[in-house]
Amino acid sequence: MILADKITEERKKNGWSQEELANQLGVSRQAVSKWESAGAVPDLQRILQMSELFGVSTDYLLKDEMKAENITYHESTESYAEPLKKVTMENANEFLDMKRNGSKVVANATSMCILSPILLIVLVTMAEDGVFHVSESLATVFGCVFLLGMVATAVFLFITYGMSESHMEHFEKECFETEYGVSGIVREKKDSYEPIFIRGTAVGVVLCILAVIPTIIAGSMEASDYYCGLSVGLLLFILAIGVNLLVRVGMVKSSYDTLLQEGEYTKEEKEELQEAGCSLGTGDRAMQKANLDRYEARLVQRIAELQKGLPERKRLCQSLGIMGGLFLFLILV
Repeated sequence: MILADKITEERKKNGWSQEELANQLGVSRQAVSKWESAGAVPDLQRILQMSELFGVSTDYLLKDEMKAENITYHESTESYAEPLKKVTMENANEFLDMKRNGSKVVANATSMCILSPILLIVLVTMAEDGVFHVSESLATVFGCVFLLGMVATAVFLFITYGMSESHMEHFEKECFETEYGVSGIVREKKDSYEPIFIRGTAVGVVLCILAVIPTIIAGSMEASDYYCGLSVGLLLFILAIGVNLLVRVGMVKSSYDTLLQEGEYTKEEKEELQEAGCSLGTGDRAMQKANLDRYEARLVQRIAELQKGLPERKRLCQSLGIMGGLFLFLILV
């Protein structure tokens, strides 16, 4: 069977007219008609597109002696894929140590961004209430300098950390295989870290909730601007501690998931992203639209799966809200 016959057969299998196939390939109907009548031969780009659309390999389309294959485009590309990289125990330990140390840097930098406006708020409220003999303009200058200095330092930490870990970013983006025993040891480390993660997450969330208490108390007592400013500063301080904890334990937990290829780092997720990058990178708009439609369908399916567990999460949030309200009521009373 020659290429022209194969194009005709695969088109009819999918129930497409010549015009529908032409729209997906970004060509005219006449071009498809010429291909099917052997009056012209499609270029390599169109053959690659048809290989994906029909779910067959390019070898099947180009080689007359090959018979039809019941394979998908994704499976056909796997046979030509490069061997997966091997991750040794040394690589795994290096990655975990880098993430553990990096979690401190990222957490501290995030806290610095949250804490940056504290001095500005406190100094301005002091100047307004005349607590210290400092003009509002001078207080604003000192506060802004402190704010910009903290943000600049935090950005520097973010950038240096990002550059230092760039040589290992393939762990999060590419599929890999671990040597014998590596996954088991990483699994043990993850299981032993699980209580720390749960405790750190719980404490971090509680601190973020309780951070608003100083401002509520100051507002209910109709305190002066100075004390209101201090309450806002205390809010930001407690919030910075809570977020710091959440970022630290979250990054460490994520490092274990990355090596075990679980959670957001499964092989399926990575392959979908790579396939999307390759497919959407083409200049053919019709092909881009077809791929976007396919990923939209997958997204709808994922949303439906997440919505199944939504009632339980709602009940949990309602329980936490009630407990927090009772706690605030007891404090205010």
